Amino acid sequence: MTGAELRQAIANKWDYSYDLQLRKTQGKIFLQVMWRYQEQQSFSMSETEFIQHLDVIASYLSDWAVVDQVQKFIEVTKERPRLGKAVSIPLQIGERSLEWLIGN
Repeated sequence: MTGAELRQAIANKWDYSYDLQLRKTQGKIFLQVMWRYQEQQSFSMSETEFIQHLDVIASYLSDWAVVDQVQKFIEVTKERPRLGKAVSIPLQIGERSLEWLIGN
């Protein structure tokens, strides 16, 4: 999966190119669909920066073999990002999560 494909999956579901962040909380890793989106005038990243940011996230998702999990979650969730409330997608990455948690 590329950053552009990830952006398209988000836009297809929620009509906007929402920002994505990887977060670790209580020993678990989540992909969070934030409430900020690229089409906002106040969005802090340029188009190029945003795609590069999403490419990095997509690279992690591919390396961790969780792309299918993320796509399925996006398809079935009824949640929607809104001001102050991200949509949190839990990532089941098994043993690889320990490497990432220790490294950060």
